[in-house]
Formats: sequence, C-alpha cells, structure tokens
Amino acid sequence: MDRREFLKVVGGAAAAAGAAPLLAANAPAQAAPVAAGAAGAAPWFSISLAGWSLHRRHFSEGKLPLADFPRVAREEFGIGAIELVNTMFPSPTWRAQQELLASAAKHDVKVLLIMCDAEGDLSAERDADRLQAVANHRKWLEIAANLGCHSIRVNTGGRPGTPVDQQRCIDSLKRLGEMAAERSLHVLCENHWGMSSYPDDLVAVMRGVAMSNVGTLPDFGNFPDDVDRYAAVAAMLPFAKAVSAKCHDFDAEGRETRTDYARMLGLVRAAGYRGFVGIEYEGERLSEAEGIRAAKRLLETLST
Repeated sequence: MDRREFLKVVGGAAAAAGAAPLLAANAPAQAAPVAAGAAGAAPWFSISLAGWSLHRRHFSEGKLPLADFPRVAREEFGIGAIELVNTMFPSPTWRAQQELLASAAKHDVKVLLIMCDAEGDLSAERDADRLQAVANHRKWLEIAANLGCHSIRVNTGGRPGTPVDQQRCIDSLKRLGEMAAERSLHVLCENHWGMSSYPDDLVAVMRGVAMSNVGTLPDFGNFPDDVDRYAAVAAMLPFAKAVSAKCHDFDAEGRETRTDYARMLGLVRAAGYRGFVGIEYEGERLSEAEGIRAAKRLLETLST
C-alpha cells in the first residue's frame, strides 16, 4: 500500500491538506455535551492515556513495542485515546507509522498528540540553534499529521523571568505555528520545566505568539515548590488544547496524594475545557498498571 492509499484507509486526509486553514475535524476532540432531558449527566471530559505512564514497561522491560500501545490502552485499561512521546518511537519511519496506525484502527483508539523532547532549545541564545530546533520539530509535525493527531507538544526552554528568552521562544513558536497550520495541527506548550513551569512567563509567551493553533497543555504537576499549581493551571487554561492529569500515588480512599483532583478538575471545567484529560502516572509504589487504573477510577468519579 503506498502512502496516498494508506492515508485514505486510515483517514489521514488532514496530512494532505497543505496550506488549508485549521480543520475542525483535526481540532482537539471534545467530550459529548449532555443531551437535554437525559437521565443522568454525561461525562464532561474524556480520558486518554499518556505513553509515559508505561515508560518502564517500554524502556526497561522492553515489553511494550510502540505499535502495541493501542491494544494495551484498549484491552488492559478500557481507554480509547492515547498520547505518544517521540522518544518511544523505535524510529520515525513510514513503516513504523503504518504499524501504529493499523493497530490503532484495529483497536478503535485515537492517537491524539505527540510529546516532543530532545529536539533543541526553542529559546536558545544563538539564532542558528533556535532555527535548528524549529527545523528538528518538522518531522514530528509530519508524523503527527500522518497519525491523525491534533497537536504536538514542545518544550519552551528558557530562563524564568527573562523577557529576552520569552521573545526568542515567541519567535520560534510563531515559526512552528505556521508550519503546523499548513498541516492542520496545533503546537502546545506544557509546563515542562524551564520558563514554562512559571505561569507568568508562559502566559506572556502565549500572548506574544497570539496564534489560534499555538496553545498550552496544562499538567497537574511539573511546577517548582514556589509556584501555586492551582493558580498556575488556571492561568494556562484559557489557551489549553489538552490537559495532563499527572499522578504519583493514591490514598486508601482513592485520592491522589499530591494533587487535589476535585479542585484541579473544577478549574478545568470552569474554564470551559471539554476535551481529553490524559492519565500520566509517574509513581513508584504502585505498578504502572495499578497506578493507571487508580487514576482512571478517580477521574471517572469526577467526570460527571
């Protein structure tokens, strides 16, 4: 099967959209609204699974090939949407993409986004380094389009409270946003260290970029101790196209021990976000599978 034929089969028409405007079909998916008069409330968000939740099984144990991730998400956890990490790709070949998409189609799993690490500093001091970092992300935009994703997640880099780094990052993100728009994709900045974990810096960058397809991916963790994570997430939410429910451990009542999920999701709901909330388990006490299941149970209790 050649590339064009394969894209037709898997519904990857967005990858061939060229310079068309951002397509609604490739926008971040939204949870179904509650029908008038429905008996009981429908979930206001959908649950996805971040690939990093299974990084030990993938990297250390070598028991989770990337192409098997959709099956594991569906069969082991009953989750129908996944978020990938670029470092989990054995290689970004066309064959690897075919295998992953075939698996996703077989198990009825959506591939939502690719989290991109180790591709350069978007806030680097040297112009050449920044331009190289932007260029390094191009292949992930292509792969994301091929997989039917709505976004890639990038790292801002940069030093907190440094306006010149903000401006450098703004320039890089504008370039990436233009490249992404040609492929009907979004570019998202997670609070993933550097200046991105400080809400004033990240909001300044978002306002400086001012592009509809450049936004945020608020993570419930990844904040320094001197940052109020609830206020920080609230500041990021107006620009959010995805949300990451970071979790580490759970108490006897099933509550996450580091983050008040009810409070955090209350902020998410109040902001009008109605997309996917991704489980990202990073704990040690529970196994990866136990941690994912505990997070899913908690999210389900708070989804209506």
